[in-house]
Amino acid sequence: MSKSLPYSMKDVHYDNAKFRQRSYLKVITQNLLTSNVKRDYVSCSTGKFLVLLMIGGLAYLMFTHTSPIHAVSGLAKDIGAKVGDNLNMDGSSRVDKFWRKLPRLPPRFSPDEIGSTNSSIHDPEKLNAASDWRARQQSVKNAFIHAWSGYKNYAMGHDELMPLSQRGVDGLGGLGATVVDALDTAMIMGIDEVVSEAGSWIEKHLPERISQKGQVNLFETIIRVVGGLLSAYHLSGGEQGKNLIHKGPNPTVYLTNARNLADHLLVAFTSSPTAIPFSDVVLHDRSAHAAPDGLSSTSEVSTLQLELNYLSSVTGDPKYSKVSMKVLEHMKTLPKEEGLVPIYISPHSGEFSGGNIRLGSRGDSYYEYLLKVWLQQRDNNVTYLHDMYEEAMKGVRHLLVRKSIPNGLVFVGELPSGPNGAFSPKMDHLVCFLSGTLALGATKGITKKESMKNNLLTFEDLENLKLAEDLAKTCYEMYSVTSTGLAPEIAYFNMKGHSEEGPDGGNKSSKYVHDIIIKPADRHNLLRPETVESLFILYRITEDPKYREWGWEIFKAFEKHTKVDSGGYSSLDDVTTLPPRRRDKMETFFLGETLKYLYLLFGDNTVIPLDEFVFNTEAHPFPIKLTTKSE
Repeated sequence: MSKSLPYSMKDVHYDNAKFRQRSYLKVITQNLLTSNVKRDYVSCSTGKFLVLLMIGGLAYLMFTHTSPIHAVSGLAKDIGAKVGDNLNMDGSSRVDKFWRKLPRLPPRFSPDEIGSTNSSIHDPEKLNAASDWRARQQSVKNAFIHAWSGYKNYAMGHDELMPLSQRGVDGLGGLGATVVDALDTAMIMGIDEVVSEAGSWIEKHLPERISQKGQVNLFETIIRVVGGLLSAYHLSGGEQGKNLIHKGPNPTVYLTNARNLADHLLVAFTSSPTAIPFSDVVLHDRSAHAAPDGLSSTSEVSTLQLELNYLSSVTGDPKYSKVSMKVLEHMKTLPKEEGLVPIYISPHSGEFSGGNIRLGSRGDSYYEYLLKVWLQQRDNNVTYLHDMYEEAMKGVRHLLVRKSIPNGLVFVGELPSGPNGAFSPKMDHLVCFLSGTLALGATKGITKKESMKNNLLTFEDLENLKLAEDLAKTCYEMYSVTSTGLAPEIAYFNMKGHSEEGPDGGNKSSKYVHDIIIKPADRHNLLRPETVESLFILYRITEDPKYREWGWEIFKAFEKHTKVDSGGYSSLDDVTTLPPRRRDKMETFFLGETLKYLYLLFGDNTVIPLDEFVFNTEAHPFPIKLTTKSE
């Protein structure tokens, strides 16, 4: 199909054409009169008449045809060269056809126009019609509204919704975690009503909850509640932030509550005999203690820094940043295995405990925050964090990366007994965060194209980016290999020496049905965000539309199998059977992370750009450029 020129360009071509038409007509006439036509027909009156008639017809066509003149002139020359033969064969019929208006031809562009047109035709964004992606983004927004409606109607003020039972449950200390976790998602989506409802609840009820509630987990409370409040503070205009939305209370309400809660939580650091904080805090009496086994998770103690650094930045009080950064400074001094660390650490001794090395639960976000805290604090002499990150990623590639059989899916396994023990081909869904982190670490948030153009990628960066894309493929196949199209909590991968007869995901048409083993105890899905998080980051960095398509397939599966008609979405017991059994739980991170990343994946790349913001492990964005107030 022909592509019409823009209106202004049509005018230019038309004016130029009129200017050249007379000279073209003169040339054509001369050609006709000096060709075989002259010799054959000019000697007789009929021939003279036909030649004059033909010239008149050409003149008429040139002055009335709307296509650019250079698109017609070539065709006119062909007619002139062959007209004698045509008229000899059937003079009258050829004349009739000749007088018919020529078909409209596609315009011919200049070389510059051709280049720009071709680039637009093959541009990935144009191939993924913008209107379609806006519609898909709206579908995610509608899903968020549906999830919030269930929470608001049946669980408002509780930590989480049980959508089937239509009631709330407090499993995170009773601070209304879903309210705070969902708030900045509503801001990014521009849902004024939800922002107003959540903001009003925070203003009226959260201060009392902070002062009166009992035990909370330090890590979960900081990443979800403190992080959510601080992100909402920035996005609502605090510290001259983005001010994406104008509904809700004054931004200082969010900051005041974040600071108040952090002040209660600092006891986990100050009461510990080492730099490693205790895992649990009792809010109403500001006391802290270790977990029953006396240990803290490595990931938990090393995933507090983005939030507390930002709090120090906006309050001008360095105490929050100081205690949290001491954790990483201490961990820098501890022995590691090619940059990899065990998943437990003791707050009493300050040493790692056991030898279990993995990037799944209790290990994952340690590696994520090495990179992200460095990105946030690059101007504050924390290069040691980037060195630790790079060393760890080399260790991952050397010690943990393997390929499945028979089809070679790249996955990250575990070393349950340390580097000298057996390798386990087990991979938590949580590990799917790594794909996005690797891509972010390679380009620092700008596109791969821009990085390549400016020669910013090292060989190490290119290796990490390749691994990021391979892992994203594997994480997507963990979804597509199941009957529901949703990933299990844990997968095992076939390797040489392992049987291919293990339980599969149920989708017999999947190419990878024999590569991925899903054991009965691991078949649940908690509405986790890690895969769509990585798809979002990889799409932003590589601009490859397949990541959007994969995200859309995952979203459709969530809609089909986890949506509860009365409101909310439910986690599943078994993703390998149809219909899947439901667990009656909507985790806060479904609104705070999963739907947020899907919405951003389908949207404009300029919203929360990756080179200006860093997302905490709960998907709450903080600005990278910090400006610390003077006290």
